[in-house]
Amino acid sequence: MTPLTRRSVATAFGQVLHAARTQTAGLSQEELAGEADIDRTYPSLLERGLRSPTLFTVIRIALALGARPAKIVDDVMARLPP
Repeated sequence: MTPLTRRSVATAFGQVLHAARTQTAGLSQEELAGEADIDRTYPSLLERGLRSPTLFTVIRIALALGARPAKIVDDVMARLPP
């Protein structure tokens, strides 16, 4: 069993965020930042797995994407190694 690390979670979240932002919501990183009221550079850091969002930020991002926060978390969990 592969150990769960902060990096693996951040990487999985970044993949989920990128897919949701581009394929589902059709937003640029800057548009997402504006909708979620976060710094314009933060989506890039999240998508590259360089930062881990707080729960508050996950909720803000999910709402900006028109998604349920639980769906985002479920999608992250599905991408984590077993």
